[in-house]
Amino acid sequence: MSWIKDNKFLVGLLGGTLVGVILLYVVGSKGAKRYESARENYENAVAEAKGYEKSPLYPTSANRDGKKKALDDYRKAAESLQAAFAPYRPGKLNNVSSQEFTDNLKKVNGEVTAAFEAAGTTIPEQFFSGFENYKTTLARRDSTGILTYQLEGIRKVLLNLAKAKPSELKNLHRPELPEEKGGKFNPGGNEVARKLPLEIAFEGSEESARKFISSVVALDEQFVVIRNLRVRSSKQDPPKSSDVRFDSPAAATKKKEAASKASDIFGGAFADFDDGDAGEDGGADEAPAPEPEPAPTTDSSRILAQVLGGEDVQVFVRLDLMLFLPEKKLP
Repeated sequence: MSWIKDNKFLVGLLGGTLVGVILLYVVGSKGAKRYESARENYENAVAEAKGYEKSPLYPTSANRDGKKKALDDYRKAAESLQAAFAPYRPGKLNNVSSQEFTDNLKKVNGEVTAAFEAAGTTIPEQFFSGFENYKTTLARRDSTGILTYQLEGIRKVLLNLAKAKPSELKNLHRPELPEEKGGKFNPGGNEVARKLPLEIAFEGSEESARKFISSVVALDEQFVVIRNLRVRSSKQDPPKSSDVRFDSPAAATKKKEAASKASDIFGGAFADFDDGDAGEDGGADEAPAPEPEPAPTTDSSRILAQVLGGEDVQVFVRLDLMLFLPEKKLP
């Protein structure tokens, strides 16, 4: 104890040194941990940067310019596509009164019905151009705008079907729109057009089916997309030998004689008249030698035509009348 009292300066120096060593150890330990953490983060960043350098879109000036050009080209293509659909974009659809829409509906239905009657096409008894629910009720006023647009599209589709002259319109189905029940159409973020579906089932010749399909996708001011098409023959059973009809020899002879008489304007009055020049002795010239009979033909197209190709086809088509939404401004 006396030594400490006699050497206070040395004891203080030793104590201060010990405390400093302890502090340096604590600070050094924390610094080493921070260094290890920083070194690990650095190494991870270097590895990530090297990975970016190997990628095709590493942020170099060349890649930046290339990306900018690609975005500009995409923007121009999108704007050009929106401009191409401008003729099919009706703009604002104004609502009319419920009675005005009903009068217009009756007028369109009369036009379409007359077209089918002129074409000889049978239509359903309750036919009302797809708006059968409005035969006895009025449409909501706030739905007449979209319904008027849809009615015009259906009118054009049905008139083109009448021009194709099918034998029968079996069914016409128009799904109800949300606005007809007081609802609202909410387009998705990526939608550029609204689909107004329509289903048609008819029967007719193959030619009438081709004409209708070709015409319905080329309507003026209406863009139509065929979503589903099903065609089948009205004759489901395969042809049999009993389906073939051949003329009997007697019937074929009668037809030939009838055709010959029809082509003779004198009714056979000069059938026995010989218009050959007489010889010196007043006798007639010798009769010409008979022409050789034609060789029998092996053409079987007439037989096939009697079995196949004359039946009607049954067609079901589901199509969408596309209502294009207003143009979107690209960023």
